[in-house]
Amino acid sequence: MDFDTVFKTEERFKQALPDPASMAGWTPQGASARVEEEPKSAEQCGADTDWECARIARGDADFEAVGEEADFELTAFADKKAAQDACRKERTWSAKYTKAQVPPVPGVESHAYYRNAGGLDGLHLAMCLGTVIAEVTLEGEGSSLDPATAHSLAQVFVPRIQKAAAAS
Repeated sequence: MDFDTVFKTEERFKQALPDPASMAGWTPQGASARVEEEPKSAEQCGADTDWECARIARGDADFEAVGEEADFELTAFADKKAAQDACRKERTWSAKYTKAQVPPVPGVESHAYYRNAGGLDGLHLAMCLGTVIAEVTLEGEGSSLDPATAHSLAQVFVPRIQKAAAAS
């Protein structure tokens, strides 16, 4: 998917992030969007390995079902070049983790991996789409961390991002 839409308003994030209606069977746990007041430019970030350094906004929506949490995050950048650079940095950073075999969403560059943080096991799927990086994370005690679940959640998320981008 290739779009130039810049996600920099809370309304754009609300359109893009999954909502209770799109997540049947999951209980909403919260959602938010934050627009950076003084975002750093790619030049200010330089070779910084923090892939989110040049973000201009970030939003998330969290859901829970049967002891498993699904976390959706959307990180926005000022243009496609900054997003592509961030995606490359995120991919390099995540390479130290065990790769997960999550089927790709057609037309979307993505990679997935397993990681353990704070005593919780997680499956993390990162997708690069135009000016944003979209992430789906499954975690929780007793979670199956099923790649098929991550894939189905990505199939909810990606069309919402596409629709929000087209609504400009």
